[in-house]
Formats: sequence, C-alpha cells, structure tokens
Amino acid sequence: MPDSFKMTNLPFSLLDEKEEHILRSSLDIGYYQKGEVIMAAGEEPEGVFIILKGRVGESEVIEEGETSREQIFVYYTNEDYFGGWSAIRGKAIHNFIAEEETICHVLPTKTLLDLMSTNSLFADYFQQNLSAKTEIVQQHGKDQDMAEFMLAKVSDGLIREPLVIVEGTSIREATLIMREHKSDCLLVRRGSRYGMVTGTDLLDAVIVNEMSMDTDLAEIASYRLITVEPDDYLFNALIIMTQQRIERVVVMQGAEMSGIVELTDVLSYFSSHSHVIGLRIERAQTVEDLREAAQGLDDLIKALVSHGVKTRFAMDLLAAMNGRIIAKLFNIIIPSDMQPHVCLLVMGSEGRGEQIMKTDQDNAVIYRDGLVWPEMQATLNRFSETLIGFGFPPCPGNIMVSNPAWVRSLGEWTQMLREWAEKCDCESQMNLAIAIDAKPVAGNPAIFKASRNWFMRHLRNNDVFFSHFAKASLEFDTPLTFFGNLKDKGHLDIKKGGIFPVVHGIRTIALEYRIKATNTFERIEALVEQDQLQKKHGSELAEALSLFISLRLRQQIKRIECSESGHDQTPNLIELQSLDKMERDLLRDALHIVKGFKKHLELRYHLGG
Repeated sequence: MPDSFKMTNLPFSLLDEKEEHILRSSLDIGYYQKGEVIMAAGEEPEGVFIILKGRVGESEVIEEGETSREQIFVYYTNEDYFGGWSAIRGKAIHNFIAEEETICHVLPTKTLLDLMSTNSLFADYFQQNLSAKTEIVQQHGKDQDMAEFMLAKVSDGLIREPLVIVEGTSIREATLIMREHKSDCLLVRRGSRYGMVTGTDLLDAVIVNEMSMDTDLAEIASYRLITVEPDDYLFNALIIMTQQRIERVVVMQGAEMSGIVELTDVLSYFSSHSHVIGLRIERAQTVEDLREAAQGLDDLIKALVSHGVKTRFAMDLLAAMNGRIIAKLFNIIIPSDMQPHVCLLVMGSEGRGEQIMKTDQDNAVIYRDGLVWPEMQATLNRFSETLIGFGFPPCPGNIMVSNPAWVRSLGEWTQMLREWAEKCDCESQMNLAIAIDAKPVAGNPAIFKASRNWFMRHLRNNDVFFSHFAKASLEFDTPLTFFGNLKDKGHLDIKKGGIFPVVHGIRTIALEYRIKATNTFERIEALVEQDQLQKKHGSELAEALSLFISLRLRQQIKRIECSESGHDQTPNLIELQSLDKMERDLLRDALHIVKGFKKHLELRYHLGG
C-alpha cells in the first residue's frame, strides 16, 4: 500500500530520496466506515491522515442552550491531508468524521516531526498551511489576524510601479516591452486618460480579431478602469476584484496615478506576510525602496514568535530575508561591471544563519587579485553606512567592509587566514572563528570558495591548531552550582554560558572534518552522518541550542517593546525570574548537556589540566 502513496503532491514532493524512504517505511493504512470518528477532539492523534479514497469532515460541536449542533468547517477528499496541526500540538483540535467509506494513509506523528526537523522546506510548507487552517478553528488567532488584514491599507507595500507607454506604440512594440519587463499588463496614456492592456488582450487582438501587429495599442486598451485610493482598505480592493472578476486595480491619488495592485499580492498578504516582504525586496529599485522593505522584518519576527513558529524555522526564514536585503543593496550600490570581481561575505551569527533580531554587522569583501578599482573603499563605506540606516548596527570590533582590514584580495585573504591559524592569541582566534563562519551573499561566490577550499586543505592533520582552537569553548563557566542547579538566581549570560560553547565546539569539529556547512544545526547533522557525534548526543546539543536561542529571542522582544530606543541593550541576558518552573528545568537540563559537551571536547582535544 505505501506504493500507492503519491510523492508528487506537495508538501511530500519536497522530500529527498532518503526522506521519501523514511516516509514510505513508516506509513500505515486505516479503513473507516461512514460515520466513524477517525479522530475526536481532545484525543492524542496517531499522526497525519492522507486520504486515498473517501471523504472526511472536520467539525466541532456547538452548544446552543440545551441543544447542540455540529458545525462542519471543511471537507477533505482524495489526496487531501488532515490532522497535521493536531499531531504537532499532541491533541486533536476538532472532530474528524468519515462522511463515506474512507481509506487513509497514516503518517505517524514522530515521523512527521523528524521530517520537519531535517527538511526546512517541508517544515515551511507544512507550517504555512497549518497556520491557514488554524484561522478556521482558533477564535483568538482568527480575530487577531483578521483584524490585522481588515485594517491593512492599499498603501501598505503592495502598490506596483506600472508599466506605462504612450499612444502610438504598436502591438508589436508593446509585446516586446512587456517581455523585456516580464510584465503581463501595461497602461496606455492617451491624452489625460489611461487604458489597460493585458496579455490576453494582445492575444485576442491578433489571433481572434486578426488585427495588424502595427495597430496602435491605444485602439485595444480598456479605458473603463476600476480604481481604488491608497488609503482604501486592502480588504475592499479584494472585494472589488472578486466582484468584477478582475486580477488588478489601478491606484489613483486624486487625478494622479500611483500604481496598480494585483490579486496575487493581496492573497499573498493574507496568507504570509513574509512573502509580501520578499516581494518588496525583489522589486526594490532604490535604497529607499529597500529600506522600507527591511523595516517590516521586526514585525515579521514578532508575528512568527507569537504564532509559536519553531525557532529554527524563524532563523532560516529571517536569514534568507536578511541575505536578500544585503544582496539587493549590494546590487544597487556596487557598479555592475565590478560585481563579478568581488564577493561580499556575511560572517558570525549572520553567516551561520542563526541571527534573528538584528545584531552587529559582521561582513567582509574578497576581491580578485590584481583588481584595479580606485573607488572601492569609498563605495564600501557607503554600503556600511546604508546598512546602519536599515537597522543593522555597526560592529563594535569594526568587523565590516568600511574597515579596509576586512577588504582583501584573494591572496591577502588566504595569507591572513594562515597567519591567524598560526597564532594562539585571543584576537587571532576570535577573528578566525568569525571568518570560518563566512557565507557569500553577493558578487562572485567562486572567489570565496577558492579561499575556503585552500584553507581547509592547509589545516589538514594539524592537531596542534585544533587543540588551541577548541580551547575557547572552555573559556566561560557553565552557570550551574556544585549540586547541578542554576547558579545565578537573578540572570545569566546565555551566550557565554550556553550558546558559545556549543557553537564554537561544533565549529571546531566541523572544520577538522572539512564540513562546508556554516549553520550549527547543519554541522551537527553532518557530524552525526560522519560518525563524529553519536546521534543521541547530536540531537541533545541541537535541542539545547534551540532552547537557548528561543529563550533569548522571547526576552529580546520583550525588552525591545519596553525600550524607548527600540533596541535591546542586553541581548544575551536571560532574566530567570521571568521563566516558569518548566522553563527553568529545561534550561538547567540544557546547561547540563553543555557541561557534558565541554568534557567531550576536553578529552577529544587533550585540554585537561
């Protein structure tokens, strides 16, 4: 029966061959007669149900005085899946009843969670779809998100710059213009009036009406435009497009045209704010456009956290968003003829993809040997200043491209890495740790790869280096008492006590085994695959690190909301009194895992004494 399962359907098509095998080997089959309860509200679900044949209703019993009625929210039919959100929560949120004889594949909860933890795209798709279903069933979340959508204005980042041509442009010329701009519609200006022409209109004119390709486009434009104003509610624009059966409306500010709003953008706004920010980043043509897009990231982070999105998913999403912003700014500021000769790197937590709230800039540039570009440093200074304006604070250690020490040719960069590796002083080791986490985000990545591959070969079998490098993991005490309780009753520095020992220890082992991934979770997975970490040990370290980051993030958001400046001055402090008993117990257990890992490093790299 597992062979009858269709792997081509989303989100299961996102799995790789190994993950497909895990899924198929875990599948079970369930048979249910008409009227049979597959899953009852409040019960612990078996997992996710994927319908092979039949029909299932998701419902809730509504009490009305002395009577009750069953309210059905949605029906599921062949190849639909249901019960995912219930499986993640560990408790069914509604009743799922077979409306007719039904056969389902059953994916156990444990397998679902395992696949979500190893495949970020699979988790992303699952989370987004489950969030949409939650809107139906969770009254508080529904009111909150619907209110946000109902109050959103047309001007909230969804207005597209229109493609406008003048009267007298032929159908042939217009078609080439639309192809060049990858647009499926344009506006024709005829005197003081505007008319709209879509790709469908062009096909009808040429194929159906057999008009000449030299016909003036103004002759086929529609001048009865449906318009809205920038201050109109976005929901009203959606209603208008639905009623008129159109896919776009023109935004008019009085007699002046501001742009157009498309149906796909409105629906994307409703389903995923992150998608809208992504669209705004991609469309940005100026620094100001990009700054406006970047300003939405903090609100997105808060929304993700308030909806209970897993920290690792939030990190992956925000790392991608930050990377796109930085790359887009690079493309705007750096001359196009210079971009193939330079490579922009993000480093530290940004390079690892483990930065959520904006922290210090850590970036560098490697350029091709022999490059002559007199304006390079002045241009990079402007790049750093602009990022500061976007809310990326300057690095206190001045590790950014406005510092010429972090702008090097390929030969100079590799020489610098060599020198740091040969020294044992604290500053060299810290700089090397930051550089090892480097990730190319713009320009020519081949320049960076050449330096990385050289450095990994250079360190091969250098046991003395790895022993010195690993020592930094033991620099800070684990904040536990002799009896194993949390040492500080007020607060603790979670970066020194928990995050850094794990991140740097894993970084050291990963470098030793030439693992190219920079993300700590991915490095742990790679080390487990290479049998350099036991699977249980790797899983515990990943769970501990995830907990540290999650606790830190929640407290960062609280402090930012209470701060007049909008910044958290103590981003790594955990206020213990704000944690409940379960959180304190989890924190204590996670710190014990860190303590054990430091012992492992001591033995592995002979750091005792």
